[in-house]
Amino acid sequence: MPSLPDNQTRSREPLAPKVPEITALFWVVKILTTGMGEAASDYLAHVNLVLAGTIGLLGFTFALWLQFRVRRYSAPVYWFAVMMVAVFGTMVADGPPIGHIGSTVLYLVVLAAVFYTWHRSEGTLSIHSIVTRRRETYYWLTVLATFALGTAAGDLTADSLRFGYLPSGILFAVIILVPVVAWWRFGLNEVVAFWFAYVVTRPLGASFADWLGKPAKRSGVGLGDGLVALTAFVVIVTLIGYLTVTRGDIQRGGVDDGAIRNIDPQDPALPQQVRPRFRPADID
Repeated sequence: MPSLPDNQTRSREPLAPKVPEITALFWVVKILTTGMGEAASDYLAHVNLVLAGTIGLLGFTFALWLQFRVRRYSAPVYWFAVMMVAVFGTMVADGPPIGHIGSTVLYLVVLAAVFYTWHRSEGTLSIHSIVTRRRETYYWLTVLATFALGTAAGDLTADSLRFGYLPSGILFAVIILVPVVAWWRFGLNEVVAFWFAYVVTRPLGASFADWLGKPAKRSGVGLGDGLVALTAFVVIVTLIGYLTVTRGDIQRGGVDDGAIRNIDPQDPALPQQVRPRFRPADID
């Protein structure tokens, strides 16, 4: 079979995996990005709505362009993309004038549609199977949908249901333990447990960020959204620096069985990590 020119092959090949290993530090950074995204979005919107929208959209576009451009997982690039999705996802969730209940239902449907399409196309939702550009696209669509859904759910409990920010944060801290315990003690599917917890990190981090940043008359501490966003950003950058140096979040266990589903073994852009899973006769 004739091979593609090197430039065409490189343009099609995402060197997998492009996402980090799931460790305790992953969840810490993830929750911090949700809080930073909430506070930063609110702060920018208070300064100027047009400025907020411009920064959110351009930052989101540039971050994902950079993430898709790199050929392997990079902690700074990946987490920069997550931070910009956090900011942009907050703006998206606050956009539709359909109330917090309507937004929650809307983004729940959107997330379900993305999951359905992803699974129907690829046969797996595992983050250990992100070995093609298409799967990476599905992954980031899912991440964006989870941020929008989480934002709407957090606003629903804090504002519409009048729980307030701190009680909402405590509520979601309890809810996030559900998939953890269900996976640890009762054998819940790890992919289901991961995405369940991933969705909940958004309202969890945002609720505590709002509690710290919003004034007392809105059930907050009153530190200010700008200070909360800046503090979270500094902590995030410090942790990303640690991950970059230690490389402790790089997936080293190879790809799972779902990685080879629906992949053409004769694709010249087949990632090197996946090639050993096929017979030589399939690839030649």
